[in-house]
Amino acid sequence: MLKSFTVRNFQSFHEQVHISLALNKHTPDDNRSFITPAGAKLSKVLAVIGPNASGKTTLIKSLAFLDWFICQSFQAKVEASIPLATHFGAEGSASEFELEFELDGTEWKYHLVASETRVYSEHLYCKLSRAFSYVFARVWNPGAHCYDIKQNQFGFLQKEAERVRENASLLSTAAQYQVPLAMKICSMQVFTNLNVMGSHHLDDWQLFGASAFYSGNDALRLNMTRLLKSWDLGLSDIRIERQTVTHANGDKEDLYIPFGVHTVNDVEHAIMLKQESSGTQAAYLLLSRLLPVLTTGGIAVIDELEADLHPHLLISILDLFFSPETNPHNAQIIFTCHSMEVLSLLHKAQVVLVEKDAQCQSNAWRLDEVKGIRADDNLYAKYMGGSYGAIPQL
Repeated sequence: MLKSFTVRNFQSFHEQVHISLALNKHTPDDNRSFITPAGAKLSKVLAVIGPNASGKTTLIKSLAFLDWFICQSFQAKVEASIPLATHFGAEGSASEFELEFELDGTEWKYHLVASETRVYSEHLYCKLSRAFSYVFARVWNPGAHCYDIKQNQFGFLQKEAERVRENASLLSTAAQYQVPLAMKICSMQVFTNLNVMGSHHLDDWQLFGASAFYSGNDALRLNMTRLLKSWDLGLSDIRIERQTVTHANGDKEDLYIPFGVHTVNDVEHAIMLKQESSGTQAAYLLLSRLLPVLTTGGIAVIDELEADLHPHLLISILDLFFSPETNPHNAQIIFTCHSMEVLSLLHKAQVVLVEKDAQCQSNAWRLDEVKGIRADDNLYAKYMGGSYGAIPQL
């Protein structure tokens, strides 16, 4: 359960930006939020809005980067660079990130300072009383050209911890050595359509990958089919066929090919999904990223949630997160969006505005941080009228 995240000197974000999903007592008590086991009130949804090229994708890409770095960086090649790009006004400086999250009823804080070449510091803190105490502290010692590492009941053998690579997280390294806490943190589910370069674009291989996923998860496949049938896409079923292809080098590979089924006068007509509308394909792919976190809990980080979809579908998608029936484990979704109708579905604490200034520096703030906004304001009308900023200057 994500409480907040902080980013500094990451691509277009030069100055530090702190985004919280924590809500205060003045926010509505409804299904758009939940109370954690530790007693915090958190939002299930966070919409990131702003003009093109304002830094919306970069802001949530920081979460995708942290998920990769914390959980998978050990798998990177020994000589690989850390996929970090700083603001061009601060070349040579490190990037800084921080996450606050709750796991098993306990509050945690993770802090990272790193550049393309190495990690400079990495800390994990746990809140067992009123204050956070370190679980481990890893700091680069330039004189000794190694890391000074302290642990407080983390459970990683010191001689192994001191061998951590400069381009890998201590958490992902410890998970390889079966350290229980590291394994638990690295197993937290984050599903995203982002990579280092940006969004994964819709293509045949994305559809094949989603189809392979559905083929191995029958319950999720049935749920996906039920939703697509209910979304007025003209579908009566989705079928997935496994086909074996032989590559030029002789290697064989199983591909999972999705078909949309349309029933007319009791006659079924199957069409390859890649021949369906881009909206149908986008919905099929999107659900492969949302349904897992809705089923077991976790975080979905989605760039351009409404891409190729009718704005009315946003209501149905967000309702999946709002409803306790479809979101029993309080999964969260953080997304960018250009469909301003979303402002009519959320309250002001669930909206982040992003804007870039003349120095090409992005800034972000939660809408409830803007002075003078009333609880009963028409957020859509006020935003479209320019009252809150973060709109294109045309």
